[in-house]
Amino acid sequence: MEKYLTWTSELSMTVLRSGIRIFLIILITIFILRLIRTLSRKLAGLVENKELDIEASKRAETLGLVIRHTLNVLLVAVASITVMGELGIEIGPVLAAAGIVGLAVGFGAQSLIKDIINGFFILAQDQIRVGDVVQVAGKSGTVEKVSLKMTVLRDVSGNVHFIPNGVIDTVTNMTKDYSRYLFEIGITYSQDVDRALEVMKEVDASLREDPEYGREIIEPLEILGLDRFADSSVIIRARTMTRPGKQWWVAREYNRRLKIRFDEDGIEFPFPTRTVYQVKGD
Repeated sequence: MEKYLTWTSELSMTVLRSGIRIFLIILITIFILRLIRTLSRKLAGLVENKELDIEASKRAETLGLVIRHTLNVLLVAVASITVMGELGIEIGPVLAAAGIVGLAVGFGAQSLIKDIINGFFILAQDQIRVGDVVQVAGKSGTVEKVSLKMTVLRDVSGNVHFIPNGVIDTVTNMTKDYSRYLFEIGITYSQDVDRALEVMKEVDASLREDPEYGREIIEPLEILGLDRFADSSVIIRARTMTRPGKQWWVAREYNRRLKIRFDEDGIEFPFPTRTVYQVKGD
């Protein structure tokens, strides 16, 4: 009876000590998880406050999300293994079994592995960052989230596209380092092309002098010249260089001002025409 009481007392003390250690492990894990979240938010705030260019900010935000997610997963895994050790579960067999199960699952989850590997190279090569406007897997939109598994886009209509990284074979990034917009301006055959080119340059100059739009334009309008002869017009090509993501906003204002100037100068935009010849009879 005395041995039983001693054994019961020792067991109770062991359970109590293990319980306290498990509680402390869980408490420390929760604390570190919250600390990681707080530090990531503070880091994001510092990046926003510093005068970094937009590319550095997007890269910092993307890498921050991936690093935070990875640290969370590793921390939870370590805490789980430690708790199992406190409960008296042999870690070695568990890890071996987990390795065998992981190998078996790997054969049946090749697409998942492909997603992760492809996602790693996308992030390592800095192809996509949060805030970029990209076209991938037949979908285009603003990148809202990038992880090793998936890329999330939101298009101009507000639709959200969840794209597994494994299906991404080509990335078209429209806002990396800088952006361009290609203009194709058509005027009728009867108009003075040289005069139209001068007006286009004048409109660009006025736009660059505008305090709101000028700061987004990197270089003056590049006139590529008369590109081709269409059915009812001649097409002039030009392009502008802007800060990342600002090309469409600048181009819309440029088109508005160009329409006003063309109207003032009597330069006509093309519209479908048809010439009818009357054949006189004998």
